[in-house]
Amino acid sequence: MTNHSEITEYNSLNDIRLKKEAIRKEIDADDAKIQTLWNSLFTKPEILSRNASPSKRLQSLLQVGAGAFDGALLAWKLYRRFKPRKK
Repeated sequence: MTNHSEITEYNSLNDIRLKKEAIRKEIDADDAKIQTLWNSLFTKPEILSRNASPSKRLQSLLQVGAGAFDGALLAWKLYRRFKPRKK
């Protein structure tokens, strides 16, 4: 999105219509770009496709497992650090 800091003078209604049309085209282009990016977020990974090799599936499984283990380890460390102390 562009930042228009300059003030434009309009001399007729036609100038306003032209500016409005130009802005509408910019908005439509931005909307199309956002739509494309949004749809790319939710594409199915190739690892889950039927023609993925077993080694890629195993690699994906190990990555997910390592991520889950790392998250659990972080949670345990934070719990031990911030747990309420008994008096």
